[in-house]
Amino acid sequence: MMRLVAISIFIIFVASSVPAQAKWVEASSDHFVIYADRSEKSVRAYAERLELFHAALAAGKDDIISKPSPSNRVTIFVVGSKTRVRKLAKDGNKYLGGFYLPRAGGTVAIVPELRKSANKYTSSPEQILFHEYAHHFMYGLTNYSFPRWFSEGFAEFYSTVKFEKNGDVGLGLPAIHRAYELGQSKEVPLETLLNTKEYLANKSKRYDNFYGKSWLLFHYLTFNNERRKQLGNYQIKLMGGASEKEAAEVFGDLEQLSKELDQYQKSRKWSYIRQPRANLNIGQITVRILGAGEAAMMPIRIRSKRGVNRDQAIELLPEAQKIAAKFPDDPAVQAALAEAEYDAGHASAAIAAADRALAKNPKQMNAHIQKGYALAKLARDNDDPEAAWKKVRRQFVKANKIENDHPIPLLYYYESYRDAGDDIPEIAVRGLERALALAPFDSGLRWMVANQHAQDKRFDHAIQTLRPLAYSPHRSKQSDLAEKLLIALEQERDKDKQTAAE
Repeated sequence: MMRLVAISIFIIFVASSVPAQAKWVEASSDHFVIYADRSEKSVRAYAERLELFHAALAAGKDDIISKPSPSNRVTIFVVGSKTRVRKLAKDGNKYLGGFYLPRAGGTVAIVPELRKSANKYTSSPEQILFHEYAHHFMYGLTNYSFPRWFSEGFAEFYSTVKFEKNGDVGLGLPAIHRAYELGQSKEVPLETLLNTKEYLANKSKRYDNFYGKSWLLFHYLTFNNERRKQLGNYQIKLMGGASEKEAAEVFGDLEQLSKELDQYQKSRKWSYIRQPRANLNIGQITVRILGAGEAAMMPIRIRSKRGVNRDQAIELLPEAQKIAAKFPDDPAVQAALAEAEYDAGHASAAIAAADRALAKNPKQMNAHIQKGYALAKLARDNDDPEAAWKKVRRQFVKANKIENDHPIPLLYYYESYRDAGDDIPEIAVRGLERALALAPFDSGLRWMVANQHAQDKRFDHAIQTLRPLAYSPHRSKQSDLAEKLLIALEQERDKDKQTAAE
C-alpha cells in the first residue's frame, strides 16, 4: 500500500587504466549485473538499492512487468572516476557523470562510483543512473511515445529516490539538484515546454530550465488532486493519436497553470510516495569475486561493451590476446577474446576463441553470440552460401534453446534470411517481433520491425511500431527519418483502406 508523506523542501580508456590486479566483484540480481573493483559489501548494497528502486517503480504493475532473461539485464560497470567515464563516452561532454546505452541483449550503464554525491545541489552518479533506468523502465510499460517534457519529468521525478532506514523506499522527493536551474536559468515558457518540436526549434544556446521545469510540472500534476485527473486524460489523448498541442488542451488555460507552477515552486513542504519495504520483493542477489583471468580482462571487456570501431578494436586486440594466452581454460576470458577478435574483423579467430570457451562451458552465452556473429560474417563471402547460412541459423537456434528470452538470437535468426537474400519465413518475423517485445528500448531493432511490417503491408502495425521513434523526445537523424516514414505509412494505409472500400 502506497503512503503519501510530507517533507521539508530541500583506451581513450586503455587497459592500464584499471590495474589487472584489481579485485573485481560481480553482483548478479534479477534486473542488474554490476561489476566494480570495490568491496563485496559495497557492491551488494548497491545491487540491493537498484533492485529496491526497480521494485518500487514496478509496485502494482506485476501484470505488465516481466523479469528479463539473464543476458537482457542492465549491466553496470563502475570505472572509478568521471574522467574514465568521459573517455569511454567519447562525446566531449566535460560535465558527463555517467551514461547509458540501451541495446537489445547488451544494455550498458557506465558510472564512476557507487556512492552518492555529498552535495545535494548536484546530480550524483547514482542519481544519474536512477534517471536513466527510469527511462529504461518506462519503455517496458507501453509502446507509446510521450513528449520530451513528460519523459524527462518522469525520469527526474523517480531519480530522487530515498532509501529509508527501515527499508521503505520514497519516490518523487523534491529535485533539489534542479533548484539553481529553476531559479537562475533561462525560462522555458509552459506552452513551449509542452510542445517538443517548438522547444527544439527555439532552444537557446544558453542553459535553460527545461529539466527542472519538466520535473516541477510532473510533480505538481501527480500530487494535485484536480490536476492529477488531467494528467491521466493527457496520456489517454496522446495514446489516441492526438498531437502534443491537442493533448495539452486538457490542462485548460496554460497561463493559469503557469501561475500555479510558480506558486508551487515556492512551497515549503512537498509530498512524496512511500513504498513499504514489506511490499517490495527484490529477489536473490549473488556476489562473487572474479577470477584472476576475468579481472585482468575487465578493461578490455568494458571497452568492447561500450563499442569500438575497427581501428580501436585492432589497437585493443593485442592486450586481449596476451591476457587470453595466460588463461586458456577460462571460458569468460576466451569469450571476451572472441568478442575482441570479431570486433577487429578476425572471424575465424573469433570462432576458435568461442569454441575454446564453449568446450569449458557449453552455456557461455557471449561465446555463442560471438560465434554466431563470426559465422554470419564468413557466410557473406562463402562459396556455398546456402550451407553457410544454415550453419549460422543452427548457431542462433542453439543459443535460443539455452536462453529462450534472449533477443539477440531471435534478431539474428531473422537477419540471416535478410542478409542471405532469402524469403523470410513467418517464424523468423515472429521471432523479430518477440525480440522487440523483449527489448523495446532498442531503436535499431524497432526500426527493423517497422520496416518489415511496412514491406508486408501491415501498415497499422508498422505505424504503431514506428511512433515511439518518430515522436522520440531525443531528436536525431533517425527520429527525423522515422517521422517522414510515418507520414508515408499513414498515407499508404489510408490509400489501402480506400481501395478496399471501393
